[in-house]
Amino acid sequence: MNKKEIQDLLLSVKNGNTDIESATQELTELPFKDLEFAKIDNHRELRTGYPEVIYCPSKTDEQILEIISYMNQRGNNILATRAKQETYELVKKNFSDAKYNKIGKTITILNKKIEQTETSIAIITAGTSDMAVAEEAVETAEMFGNKVVRIYDSGVAGIHRLYGKMNLIRQAKVLIVIAGMEGALASVVAGMTDKPIIAVPTSIGYGANFGGISALLAMLTSCANSVTVVNIDNGFGAAYSASIINKL
Repeated sequence: MNKKEIQDLLLSVKNGNTDIESATQELTELPFKDLEFAKIDNHRELRTGYPEVIYCPSKTDEQILEIISYMNQRGNNILATRAKQETYELVKKNFSDAKYNKIGKTITILNKKIEQTETSIAIITAGTSDMAVAEEAVETAEMFGNKVVRIYDSGVAGIHRLYGKMNLIRQAKVLIVIAGMEGALASVVAGMTDKPIIAVPTSIGYGANFGGISALLAMLTSCANSVTVVNIDNGFGAAYSASIINKL
């Protein structure tokens, strides 16, 4: 529940369209809803501007479904990350408007219209193998109301592919650069633009990549001053930060 929704609720009580008992129940559950296995943070959007997001790993399908059911009942837009196909199929049986991004492994349900920004976030990947992280970032950024531009498979092994997209890159307000292997793409892009860059190292690479640690260290030690780095494979975190910047 955001500020406008609280104002609307109070106005509805004032006009006699909502009874005080119902309004009290709404406000009582405002801080959080205790489902025993989870406490749904209903206050988060009011505090931070963004609602709670469901992280699916280590939760049972039944737990995920109950969380989604409660959030859906409140009319929230719903984003669940790292969701399995089987989880989506269970959710889809109960909520026909649920959508699944197979590459990004996200479940989304739209209950409220999303107003899109005029400025954009460009999401750039070094290779096709980085698309899973990129699509998680895309779904997150779009659910938070951002215009998104995808620029995929444009890594340093064929740097001319990046040059052909520089007009789109320069038009964006903030860039998310996603790369595995040695993670060099973030530094290259940072040296060619005046935009803030959020770099995402991925676990894509051969043995010495160490599951993304080599790309992480390369991005952290970049000599390009505009590069900020999130955790390995954290497309969600990158998109969250990029959304804040894009809306400043």
